[in-house]
Amino acid sequence: MTCFYCKGEMEESTTVFAVQLENCLVVVKNVPCLECSQCGEIEIADNVMQELERIIEACQALIQEVAVIDYKLAA
Repeated sequence: MTCFYCKGEMEESTTVFAVQLENCLVVVKNVPCLECSQCGEIEIADNVMQELERIIEACQALIQEVAVIDYKLAA
């Protein structure tokens, strides 16, 4: 697969995904992604985004300030 922006080669990798909610910050580490070897652009698959949404919704009900979640343990 090639990068949408620079046409570089996309390689399997992991990334950190962070989202600011009303009352807390959720950081999910080790999120599977494709990363461009040339420009560093990140692409996250639809099924991974759906799982991230599930993780974030679960955290929103439980967390008051900051949560750091390992994707591999939570998925």
